Amino acid sequence: MNVDDALSVIIDRLRRSPDQYRGHGFDIYLPRLWRDYVRERDGLTSNDSLRAGAHDKELSPVFYSAAWDLCRKGLLRPSVRDASEYLTQTALGGNGYSFTPMGRRFFEQVDELQFIPTEPSRISAMLGRFQERFGDGYHQRAQEAVRCYHSLAYLACCAMCGAAAESILLAAAIAKTGDEQQILRRYRTAQGRVHITNLLVGQDALGSRFRSLLDLLSYWRDESAHGVASDISEIEAFDALGRLLRLSHMADDHWDGLTTT
Repeated sequence: MNVDDALSVIIDRLRRSPDQYRGHGFDIYLPRLWRDYVRERDGLTSNDSLRAGAHDKELSPVFYSAAWDLCRKGLLRPSVRDASEYLTQTALGGNGYSFTPMGRRFFEQVDELQFIPTEPSRISAMLGRFQERFGDGYHQRAQEAVRCYHSLAYLACCAMCGAAAESILLAAAIAKTGDEQQILRRYRTAQGRVHITNLLVGQDALGSRFRSLLDLLSYWRDESAHGVASDISEIEAFDALGRLLRLSHMADDHWDGLTTT
């Protein structure tokens, strides 16, 4: 198991049951979570505590690293829930974490398509599978977004996510009309992005989801074009990659609906 695997386990279990792993004053007592994972993985019962705990030395490094990654993203904090709680010797050494307000909302709303791996090659592969559908322009910008994120260039990451999202918009509009030159001319006009979006989707549920994902990505792209300082941080870049991944999946899954006249 690597850090990305552990991160996926933590996110999945907190998404399903955010209060199941409380203990020692923390919202998440991490050994309880990874032992629960071992029991499920190995088909153990709840009484097999010793057998589940036998994997502590093997699993603790990757789970500690994954939990710290969630702290860096502002979703968890390495402390007790509140001042009425107190630390015990058992809870020391990176075993306990609590939700930040943003983290609580994140785990209530997150789905499997929002998981962003920590290894660049894995997120690159997740976005790279859409190259054939959305074209080389999408692929170039999506891969640049990944490289920027892992280079800590968060403003550039958001800009590239917005650019990749617009590549999806253009690819779908061209597929729908069959006229690339007309779409590109319209795109370059004032409010061109709005006109293309209106051409592509209506006001139904699919259109609303598409617009919602596209609007914020486009906002971040526009933000990067202004000559003023920006306060975009890792949190916004992490969210931008998640939105790009969800938009890519949604457009791919509903391609016929988006491109049928």
